[in-house]
Amino acid sequence: MKPATLPVLPLAAFPAPATAASAARHPYYVQQLAAHVAQFPGVSAPHAHDFYLLLYITRGSGTHTIDLQAYELRPGALFFLAPGQVHGWELSADAAGYIVFFEAEFYQRHYPAGRLLSYPFFDPSHLPVCYLPAPGNAIEPLLGQLWQEARPPAAPPSDEVVAAYLFLVLELAARCYPATMAPAAALGRQQVREFSRLLNQHFRQEKTVAFYADKLNVSPNHLTAICQRVVGHPARDLIVARVMADAQRRLRHSADSVAQVAAALGYDDTSYFSRAFKKHVGLTPEAFRKQR
Repeated sequence: MKPATLPVLPLAAFPAPATAASAARHPYYVQQLAAHVAQFPGVSAPHAHDFYLLLYITRGSGTHTIDLQAYELRPGALFFLAPGQVHGWELSADAAGYIVFFEAEFYQRHYPAGRLLSYPFFDPSHLPVCYLPAPGNAIEPLLGQLWQEARPPAAPPSDEVVAAYLFLVLELAARCYPATMAPAAALGRQQVREFSRLLNQHFRQEKTVAFYADKLNVSPNHLTAICQRVVGHPARDLIVARVMADAQRRLRHSADSVAQVAAALGYDDTSYFSRAFKKHVGLTPEAFRKQR
């Protein structure tokens, strides 16, 4: 049986609430964060997209994990993801803000293609978040206007106006970033991002640092050191965390037995899986499932 892979979600997986004026498909999606989470509760689990994403927080707290690295969610946080990046989040119950998806073609229809590729926040050598003053920054009201334009109650949205607001948000956000990053730091982030991609592809079958180091053409010690420096955790811990995140998702959202979950994650010995799970989570799989 072909192993399951991490979901890569298309824009069509996120339809806007249906109205007579919004029946046509648009190459973008703009929604308030609370409404988005309520409509698509599964988006907290790790996944990737084939489009660009912006996430801005106006209220609440939590953690946003992007390519293995965890970032604080707090008011004023503006996150950026390029197609293919893996992310998931843990949000407080009162979290609020805006989330924006757009396809590359939509931006390039209105503005130069090279400009989209030149934004520093879509480059893996730069951080995928900037922390703006909240309230009081110029981007938050623009996102509010963008949301209003993308979901009017009567007339259909104007793609030209949506694109203009999006362009302004990206241009202002680019001012928050340094022009360049030190070569060593840039290479480290690129290697960790590639490790993240490989890990999400193979974690159910491969759980050794040596396997991923070989794929990256580096030594296991180098991969461990790079992960420790960039992410704050050694590579081995990141592998275990990825496996156990999927174990928790399966235990919480499926009716599979513990033995079936263990087998799906590549464990031949259910008892060994249960011990590893308890060591990482602090509960046995059975006790964790009862918390649902």
